[in-house]
Amino acid sequence: MELRAGRVAVTEAEIDAILAGVKSIAVVGLSTDPNKASHHVASYLQEAGYRIIPVNPNASGSILGEQVYRRLADVPGAVDLVDLFRPAGEALMFVGETAERGIPMIWFQLNCASGEAIGEAVNRGLCAVHDRCMMVEHRRYAHRRGL
Repeated sequence: MELRAGRVAVTEAEIDAILAGVKSIAVVGLSTDPNKASHHVASYLQEAGYRIIPVNPNASGSILGEQVYRRLADVPGAVDLVDLFRPAGEALMFVGETAERGIPMIWFQLNCASGEAIGEAVNRGLCAVHDRCMMVEHRRYAHRRGL
């Protein structure tokens, strides 16, 4: 299935296409604390074979064995998707950074999206997923595929 830019992905087929197609995921708000949801989800995704790129302005060194970047703009090379773990009030700012960086997809984790941010993502030509956990969706995807 080909995903169109500038839309919200909501169907099982669209979510599956995203999970099958992405390789590198910038996790914005990835915590150094293994007890936080962002760390748990990113660790799971890494174990599932995705390249995780930690983005956290308050961290340095590495998280999950990967170099931490302060901003999306600092990340070298291609990124397929932004997985956002920041408060909904900050979501609009990260939509702008995602679009400016040329990253085609943004995944707003549970309670990390606002209607304004989702609308702006679509207006800026991004494929957006909101109010879904990427780890939960990947588990469903893997189960359907027998992985």
